Amino acid sequence: MSVKEIPQNWEPKILVFACNWCTYAGADLAGLSRLQYPPNIRILRVPCSGRVNPQFVIRAFQRGVDGVLVAGCHPGDCHYVTGNYFTRRRYLLMQRLLQYVGIDPERFQARWISGSEGPKFQQVVNQITEEIRAMGPNRKLRDAQ
Repeated sequence: MSVKEIPQNWEPKILVFACNWCTYAGADLAGLSRLQYPPNIRILRVPCSGRVNPQFVIRAFQRGVDGVLVAGCHPGDCHYVTGNYFTRRRYLLMQRLLQYVGIDPERFQARWISGSEGPKFQQVVNQITEEIRAMGPNRKLRDAQ
């Protein structure tokens, strides 16, 4: 998509699947610390990043989300022991699946953010927002319906 086709006031919609035990606490710490991040981030708390079904990601893109972030505990620190290892494997699978259906795989990200890393949460969502803004709106799956 060219820069001319992107509406001037367009802001990307980004969905964050946040692990209840680490990333959600990190997002909460960012808020308590009054760290600024874009208001177009929507956080959905999940029990574990490993519980994010690939269908949830595809459905988010179908419903008009421009980017998806799955964020969980650092490897080895998972409350459920191996959940984030499942996330890491699923991330690689999702990258290929999104490319197959015609969505830029860079619209889907996975990151490890602990409960004490509020500034890291802010930095990650700001970075992803800028990357998605540069790509423009996601129209592939939304237009196919």
